[in-house]
Amino acid sequence: MTSAEDLADRVREGELRIHELEEHVDHDTAAAARRLLVERETGADLETIGDYAFPAERAEPNVENMIGAAQVPLGVVGPVAVSGGAADGEHYLPLATTEGALLASVNRGLSVIDAAGGADARVTKTGMTRAPVFRVDGVVEAAETVEWVGENVDALAEAAESTTSHGELLGVEPYVVGDAVYLRFAYDTKDAMGMNMATIATGEACSVVERETPASLVALSGNLCSDKKPAAVNAVEGRGRSVTADVVIPGEIVEKRLHTTPEAIAEANTRKNLIGSAKAGSLGFNAHAANVVGAAFLATGQDEAQVVEGANAITTMDVRDSDDPSDLYASISLASLEVGTVGGGTKLPTQAEALEILGVRGGGDPPGSNADALAEIVAVGALAGELSLLAALASRHLASAHEDLGR
Repeated sequence: MTSAEDLADRVREGELRIHELEEHVDHDTAAAARRLLVERETGADLETIGDYAFPAERAEPNVENMIGAAQVPLGVVGPVAVSGGAADGEHYLPLATTEGALLASVNRGLSVIDAAGGADARVTKTGMTRAPVFRVDGVVEAAETVEWVGENVDALAEAAESTTSHGELLGVEPYVVGDAVYLRFAYDTKDAMGMNMATIATGEACSVVERETPASLVALSGNLCSDKKPAAVNAVEGRGRSVTADVVIPGEIVEKRLHTTPEAIAEANTRKNLIGSAKAGSLGFNAHAANVVGAAFLATGQDEAQVVEGANAITTMDVRDSDDPSDLYASISLASLEVGTVGGGTKLPTQAEALEILGVRGGGDPPGSNADALAEIVAVGALAGELSLLAALASRHLASAHEDLGR
């Protein structure tokens, strides 16, 4: 049997390419050969990288040229009561991060939400998008193309949905810029995040557009989707799942647990998250939603680059009149949270276990309900993070908290 050392020698001598090793040996031996090669070439010790807990073959759909696994500390926060359209009951939230104090802060926020009776959460819009760009001769052909698309969405849906047993075309929004026509296709991808599904389906629909109109496809993605980039179109129209979570916290709980007042938190939110973000030209009007979204994505096998869109969120805090002290209304609205519970990284063993903690592993009944529930729970976690950080700022405890935790 060919050894890892033999394979490393053959790659080094140019007899094999680094991506060809699985053609000759099993996936774990191939990974060992690459580690050995990299160790020889760089002088690095890759013992820890090579100490992973799943068969390398399981990762074949997720990575090329595998040498091992990156291990990120994973913790859990909660439980917290979530009353959602899909999520219901007490939930723990697994988070993977290297940022000390993050889970402690989120856990504090969740404990406050739970003491207030839990949070409400709802997915308000669903639609994974792909926006190809076409070339036309000018505005006359652009108008002809747009008119045809508007009258033939059913034909485009038939073509797109022929590529998938799960995806459903929700609509096509046209945009014209000179001699360029962009068609923003939106799909219900059920429990899958659905980026690949949307891409394949849109490719089939593009063939119909080219056949029936003067438009010629330039690129299957024209960046009006908009994937893995800050974009106002996602803030306005949404992408993936648009989800909102909110809670009303009695004033006495705010004072006892967060050591500040509803008025101080609301003012900090207005001046920091709303005015400050507007002055900065930010697309995210929040304190640090990306922290929770990113940690949840790593833990549950989501596409980590889509944290860019997941952090496209607005946090609001208002004082609600009641007995003295007043209550605090807190909400976060994430416009483009792209999550799934099937496909992609969700099939890896560690990430699948994290989804089991949440009770949303695999496809839901009805389809889409598990991904909806995941979005709602992540939104509540993000809300908890916003509450805790804003309270720390309002009470001037942020620096001392990090010092106390030894960060």
